[in-house]
Amino acid sequence: QVQLAESGGGLVQAGGSLRLSCAASGRTLSSYVMAWFRQAPGKEREFAAAISWRDESTDYADSVKGRFTISRDNAKNTVYLQMDSLKKPEDTAVYYCAAGVYRGFFSRHNGNYPYWGQGTQVTVSS
Repeated sequence: QVQLAESGGGLVQAGGSLRLSCAASGRTLSSYVMAWFRQAPGKEREFAAAISWRDESTDYADSVKGRFTISRDNAKNTVYLQMDSLKKPEDTAVYYCAAGVYRGFFSRHNGNYPYWGQGTQVTVSS
């Protein structure tokens, strides 16, 4: 079992920045991929970014590429999502941290991630 706990959400003006954190516990994460998904009201949950815990390779959705940066701190067992140049309304959503076994490629499908955090709200205002 892997337990995930997100933090760092909040209200930010368009063009601003936020950093989300996801603290992981319960299992060694070296064979895992950690991902961030987001879900806006009335929309399906969508992939945002992922990182391989072992080699720190990354994957980004086109909608966030160049604006968001995913990283991890091995000593703290924590994954971060640095979000810059935030846009209204497209970046407003509940952001979820997820974990799944890394099989040599990144999956953007939420069904491949068995472990989820409770989510943290990000609201971008004008």
